[in-house]
Amino acid sequence: MRSRLADRALVLIGAGHTNLHVVRMWRMRPIPGVELTLVSPFGRATYSGMLAGTLAGQYAPDEMEIDLYRFAQSCGVRYVDAAVAGFDPESREVRFDDRPPLRFDVASIGLGSVPSGSEVWKAHREVLSIKPMPTFRARFEARLQEVYRETNHARICVVGGGAAGVEVAFCLERLLQQRRLHAALTLVDSNDRLLPGYRPATSRLARRECDRRGIRVETERRARDYSDGKVRFEEGPPIEADIVVWATAAAPPAILAEFHLPNSDDGFLAVRRTLRTIAEFPVFVVGDTATIVDSPVPKAGVYAVREGRILWENLRRLFEHRPLVEYDPQRGFLSLIGTGDGRAIGEYKGVSFHNRLAWKWKDHLDRKFMRMYQDYRPMTAEMSAAADEPGSKSVPDARSVRDAAPVMRCRGCGGKVGAGVLAAALDRLKVASPEGVRIGLDRPDDAAVLDPARHPAEVLSVDFFQPFLDDPYLVGRIAALNALSDLWAMGAEPTGAMAMAAIPPGPPRRQAEYLFQMLAGGLRELTAAGATLLGGHTTESDEPTIGYTVIGSLRGREPLAKGNLREGDSLLLTKPLGTGAILAGHMRSAARAAWMRGMLERMLHSNAEAARIARVFEVESATDVTGFGLAGHLLEMLDAAKRDADLWVSEVPLLDGFAEMAVRGIRSTLEPSNRLVADRIVPDEHHLRDDPAWEALFDPQTAGGLLLAVRPEAALALRQALREAGHREAAVIGVVGGESETPIVTARRQECVGGPAPDRVPAG
Repeated sequence: MRSRLADRALVLIGAGHTNLHVVRMWRMRPIPGVELTLVSPFGRATYSGMLAGTLAGQYAPDEMEIDLYRFAQSCGVRYVDAAVAGFDPESREVRFDDRPPLRFDVASIGLGSVPSGSEVWKAHREVLSIKPMPTFRARFEARLQEVYRETNHARICVVGGGAAGVEVAFCLERLLQQRRLHAALTLVDSNDRLLPGYRPATSRLARRECDRRGIRVETERRARDYSDGKVRFEEGPPIEADIVVWATAAAPPAILAEFHLPNSDDGFLAVRRTLRTIAEFPVFVVGDTATIVDSPVPKAGVYAVREGRILWENLRRLFEHRPLVEYDPQRGFLSLIGTGDGRAIGEYKGVSFHNRLAWKWKDHLDRKFMRMYQDYRPMTAEMSAAADEPGSKSVPDARSVRDAAPVMRCRGCGGKVGAGVLAAALDRLKVASPEGVRIGLDRPDDAAVLDPARHPAEVLSVDFFQPFLDDPYLVGRIAALNALSDLWAMGAEPTGAMAMAAIPPGPPRRQAEYLFQMLAGGLRELTAAGATLLGGHTTESDEPTIGYTVIGSLRGREPLAKGNLREGDSLLLTKPLGTGAILAGHMRSAARAAWMRGMLERMLHSNAEAARIARVFEVESATDVTGFGLAGHLLEMLDAAKRDADLWVSEVPLLDGFAEMAVRGIRSTLEPSNRLVADRIVPDEHHLRDDPAWEALFDPQTAGGLLLAVRPEAALALRQALREAGHREAAVIGVVGGESETPIVTARRQECVGGPAPDRVPAG
C-alpha cells in the first residue's frame, strides 16, 4: 500500500493489449505523482493469438492467459475486478453497478469489440460468442459436454470466415479428432470467399485446407437467426447445429452507449491520430474500441499491440503538458493463422504460404509476447519509490513544485484529516439516521446519541487492520464484515458502528476519494447487517488503517459464550482456511487470480446467516476464526470451558491455493506467533504435520468463518443447513472432550463421525 496518495489518477478501462502495455511500462518507469488503476471484470486477460491453439491442445490454458491480479501487483498497479457500467467524462467518473464510482484525471478505454449480430448470440445458449475470450473455452467445453451427454454426434457451425473464425474452425477440427468425437463441422461466411481482406491466394489456401479436413464451407450466406436447432440465413436453406461459434466481424460493445463520448460512423468511439477522443476530455480510446476518424484501420490485434507505445508516450506527455504524438499505422505486416496441426497459413509482402515453418515462427512470436506479460516478479523498491514521488520536475505547475517539497507531517490532533476532506466523503455517503438515533451523521456532533428504549446496545467489540489490497472499497467491505463477525459470534444483532480510518497524506481531493471509497464499502455491509454508521474518527498515517467499533443487541437472549462447551459437542467450521498465506502470496505476486477471487468470495460472505442458523440449532458456544487462526481460537474456547478436544485435520476445509503456498513456504507474518501454541496441538501420528491442513491451523484469517459447537445429533443437519445457505465448505471438524485443567487438542487424520468431508470446491 502506498505511503502517500498520488496527486492524480490514471484509470485504464479494459485489459486489452494496448492498456496492458501501459501496465508493463509502469513497472519499469511509473509516472511520478500519478496512481494507475486497471479495471477489468475477468481476473485474467486472454491473448487472442493463442486462443485457437489452446483449443487444439497446442497450449495449456495458463499459457494464453495473463493473471491480472499477479501482473498488476507485480507492477505496482491497483486492480479493480469489476465490470464497468458507465463512463462520465464531464464528472470524470467510471461507474459500476455494484460499487461506487471511481474518479480519474486521465483515462484510457480499451474494451475491445464484440462479434456483430449480438441479437443472435445473446439469445441462445447454443450460440457461443468468441468474446469475451477469457470465458470462451470454458463455455465451449460446457456446451460440448452437454451435447455429447445426449448424442454421440455433434453438429458444429462456425459463423464468420475471417481470420478468427477460420483459425477456430481448424483448431476445433483438431480438438474433435484428438478426442475421437464424431462431429460435422461447417464454416459459414457472408462474403464470397474465406478470409476477406487477404490475398485471393491466401483465401484459396484456407479453402483447400478446409476441403482436405472435411470442414464444409458455405460462402455468401448471411446468418440472420438461430432457432429450433438451426442457423437460418437471409437466403438459402438453414444449417442444423447443436453448437454455433459466433466469430463474425467486429461490432461496438453495447456498453459504449453509456460512455457519453463521440462515436464514429461505425459506432465505435471516435479518436484522433493521437488516440485521444475527438471531444475535449483527457480520455484516450484504443484497440478495437476506437476508430481513428482520419485514418481508420482494420479491427485487428496487431494494431492494438502497436498502439501501446503511442498510448504510453502520450499519457506521459499529457501529464507533463507536452504536445501529443500521432500514431502512424503500419499498412503491411506479417499475418499468420494457425491450422492446429503444427502448420500455419501466412501472408507477407504479397506472398502466401502454408507450412510448418510459418507455425514455428508464429509460436515463437506468440510465446515471446506472452513472456513480457507473465513476468510476475514483484516491483522493486526503486520502482515503488519512484511511483510514490509526490511530484515531477517535468511538470512546471506550482502545485507540483509545492507538493514535491519535503513536508513534516504533524502528529497528535494535528494529524487528523482535514474537515473539508471528511465533509466531502460524508456528503457523498449520504448516511441517514434511523429511528432510535437521536444524534448521528445526518447532523454531526461531538458524539452520537442513542435512544436506549429504541436502540439497545449491550454488546460491543472493536476490530481494525491495515489494508491488504490496493482497493479501498473492497477493503472497507471486508473490514466491516470482520468487525461485525464478533457480534454474530456472540449471537448478537448489529445495531450501529463507529468507523476508525487512517488514510495516507496527499492532496485533499485524493484523500476525500480514498476515504469515500473505504467508508462506502463499510457502509454497504453495515446497512445489509441492519446497522447504522453513527460516526467515527479519521486521521492521517503513512500506514492506512480501517476498522469499526461495533455495537449490537442480544434481544433478551443469552450470549454464545466461548466457555459454554459440553462434552461430546461436535465442532463445525463454516468457512475454509487459508487467507493469511494467500494474502502473503499476493504481496509477492504469487497468488493466482482464481485463488484471489475464491478467497475474496469467502471473505465477503457474511457470517450473519450462519449465526442465525446456529441459533435455530440451539448452538450455545461459538467464536469467529480470525487473526489467531483456527488453533488459537479453538484453544480460547477450550481454555474457557476447561476441556480437551479431538480435531480431524483431514476434515478442515482449505481455500484453493493454500496448499501451494504452504509447499513454497509462503506464510503470513503472524503465523510464527500463532504457532507458539503448537505444543498444545498433539498429532496422533508423526506425518500429520506434513498435511497442508496442519499448516492451516496456524494461518491467521481475515473475515474468517465461525467455529460452532453443537450437540452431535444435530451436527449433520446443521452442516447441511449451512451449505444450503451458501457456506458450501462447512464441515464437522472435531469433537469436544472431557474436563482438563490444561486443555490440549489431539489432532487426528481420521474422518469425523458425520462422514467424509465434501469435495473441496475450487476457489475460482
